[in-house]
This record gives sequence, C-alpha cells and structure tokens, in this order.
Amino acid sequence: MRGHIKTKKLNFTKNMFLITCGIVSACFGLKSFLLPSGFIDGGVTGISLLISNITGLKLSYLIVVINIPFVILGYRQIGKVFAIKTSVAIALLAILLIVAPFKSITHDPLLIAFFGGLFLGGGIGLAMRGGCVIDGTEVLALYISKKSTLTVGNIILILNILIFSVAAIFLGMDKALYAILTYLSASNTVDYIVNGIEQYTGVTVISEKNENIKKFIIHQMKRGVTIYKGEGGYGIKKDIDILYTVVTKLEMGKLQTAIRQIDPDAFVIQQQIADIRGGVVKRQALH
Repeated sequence: MRGHIKTKKLNFTKNMFLITCGIVSACFGLKSFLLPSGFIDGGVTGISLLISNITGLKLSYLIVVINIPFVILGYRQIGKVFAIKTSVAIALLAILLIVAPFKSITHDPLLIAFFGGLFLGGGIGLAMRGGCVIDGTEVLALYISKKSTLTVGNIILILNILIFSVAAIFLGMDKALYAILTYLSASNTVDYIVNGIEQYTGVTVISEKNENIKKFIIHQMKRGVTIYKGEGGYGIKKDIDILYTVVTKLEMGKLQTAIRQIDPDAFVIQQQIADIRGGVVKRQALH
C-alpha cells in the first residue's frame, strides 16, 4: 500500500515537473521568437496568434478563451483529471505570457520560425507527457474523427491548411510560408518528445527460415522475439511460425540486411510504435 502511494506521488511530481517545463518552454518560444515578429503556428495556438495579429488583442486572453471549448471536449472525451490539469496549464501559460521577462532574441526570420517552433513544440510535447495539453488541436481532431471517416492526422492537416490560408490573406504570403516552417519545426519536436527520439519499430517476419532469423535476433541483436502460430493461406496450406520483434530505428537497417541474407523471400512488415513499456528492448536501452 505504501509503495503504491509512493509511486503515485512520484508520478504526480514527475507530471507536474513536465507540465511546468512545458509551460515555460512554450512561453519562451512565443515571447522571444513568434510574438515580436508577428509569426504564427498551426493548431489552436496558431489561431490565437492569428487573431492577435489581426485584431491586436492580447495573446494571453485569446489562449484562454479559444481553448475553453477544447477543455470541455477534453472533459467529455478523456476525463475530469485531464480537463482540470489542462485548464490549470493553460491558465498558467496565459499568466506567464503577461509576467515573464523574456525578450526578443533574433530578427532573422528563419531562426525565428525554427526556434520559435522548437520551443513551442517542446512545450506542447512536455505538457502532453505530463498528462494534459496547452493546445487543444488534438482534442478537437480526436472528437471529429469519432464522428467521421477522417483520421486525426487528416483533421489536423485540414485545420492547419485553413489557418495558413487565412494567414496568407491577412498577414501576407511570406508570413504564411514562415508559419508553415514554424509548424513543421513544432510538430516534429512534439513527435520526438511524445514518441521518443529512438522511435521504436515493430517488425513481423514470415519466413520458412524463421528459426535462423529468430536466432539472429536473440543472439546477435539481443532482442526478444514473440512467436505466433500461423497457417499459410495462399497455395499449399501449412503451419508456419510468425516472428514479431521490436527494435529501435537505428537497428532497423542491421535487421533488414540480416533477413535478406538469411531469406531473400521473407515477408517483412514494419510499423512505427509510439511507445513501449518493459520487455527486452526497454531493459537493453537502459543499460
């Protein structure tokens, strides 16, 4: 019981630390890069920046007001704890935008787009790792995807195309193009922080030489292998062992080369994995 309480406290402390760092990083990216130059980003933050540039309203107020519908959606779709943490995080970001003494760092538009997106995306990603959001785009996309045939990625893409199109009309084509660079920088940073820099890949191998491939993965790559019992459905039906393993992105080339050498006709399926817990891959990576 005590161990469970201690673990909960540690997780809570870790999450609060991640959210705090995320808020500071996002505020720094906004105040030191994007706001002084009038640049915008994608998503809900981009909408807030766009309206602020067009109307002159303070970004700190807009971030709170525009995110209110997404907090409500988050409460309905994800839960009460998520909504409370998100509300507090957005409120703290708004306050920090008013009181933080961050100054403009550069006037170079490429540096502004890249580093503004880097710090803003880093802030969004850290907040997500802490269990909340400071940009409600993903919450909206998740809600719409459940009501339509569109995927979350498609919805975010459509939303950002609309934002950048409006930016091109009201702010000019140059700022709209720089906004796309900012968004690419931010979205890639979010991916690295949320999904991990190592970017694990799940690999399924169907081969008549599965025993040799299994031995290579276990003994040469020091990775675990799960074996599924399958049956060939094309041509002659026969039982076959299907191998499944998880490797890091950097190890993928080594595995592909070995499989081609062992069995050039092997059927290999790869899929990106957002995150994993436990297993031989995680233990090996910690050593």
